[in-house]
Amino acid sequence: MTEPDPKKQSIIKAPSRAVTKARSNMASRALASVQVKTNSIGMKLKLIPAGEFLMGSPESEPEREENELQHRVRITRPFYLGIHTVTQSQWMAVMGTEQRADDYVKQGSDYPATCVSHDDAVDFCRKLSVRENATYRLPTEAEWEYTCRARSSATYSFGDTADQLEQYAWFDENADEVGEGYAHRGGQKLPNSFGLYDMHGNVEEWCSDWYGEYPSGEVTDPTGPAEGSRRVFRGGSWFCPAKHCRSAYRHGCAPSYRDFFKGFRVSLSPSGK
Repeated sequence: MTEPDPKKQSIIKAPSRAVTKARSNMASRALASVQVKTNSIGMKLKLIPAGEFLMGSPESEPEREENELQHRVRITRPFYLGIHTVTQSQWMAVMGTEQRADDYVKQGSDYPATCVSHDDAVDFCRKLSVRENATYRLPTEAEWEYTCRARSSATYSFGDTADQLEQYAWFDENADEVGEGYAHRGGQKLPNSFGLYDMHGNVEEWCSDWYGEYPSGEVTDPTGPAEGSRRVFRGGSWFCPAKHCRSAYRHGCAPSYRDFFKGFRVSLSPSGK
């Protein structure tokens, strides 16, 4: 019996350049499809990688507040976070109610859902989870700041001064003080380097944590205090000064509290669970 020629075998098995390129393109498309997930109500979520960062602000940061104790945080699991805050059309699709008209509310399908309490946001996530057969939730405060900073240690995701803030955010100077006292359509400003819009300004965003003091040491995947009376919100809004749009700025309100400049974005684990 004649033994097969190993040179011929290698020639037969070796894929052509065209096949190799096609496989590479398929792999790239598959990876890209994982990076951004779109659900049944048109909500787009970006995959945020695991990593670590300094949460809070250094004592040298201008206009910092005492509740911003800087500490190292490790995020060990990737997660999805909404590229935009929840819109009025998405709210209607899940909750079945329309955004009520008001002097401080601009109605429209791609305008942010506002006048939303923390309790309302949690209820939205619960109903969306049932609809999508996946576990949607509010981001933790650490996940929110990690995503807002997008690997930046500066005061804002784009730098240490507010000179460029108008390019990235709606805040009092380019909204409320010029007769546009309402949350604006999402995505009109520049995104941060993770590709998320309006992490600075437009609407203050609820997080899942109870509001409380930061730990003094390094922490891993923190979820905040076990109990409290106020829930954290972050990011600043169209009504706020620039200093409230800083990446480290934080505050809290009662879970039932609503106003015209509060909204939220949702998080999802890569497994959907």
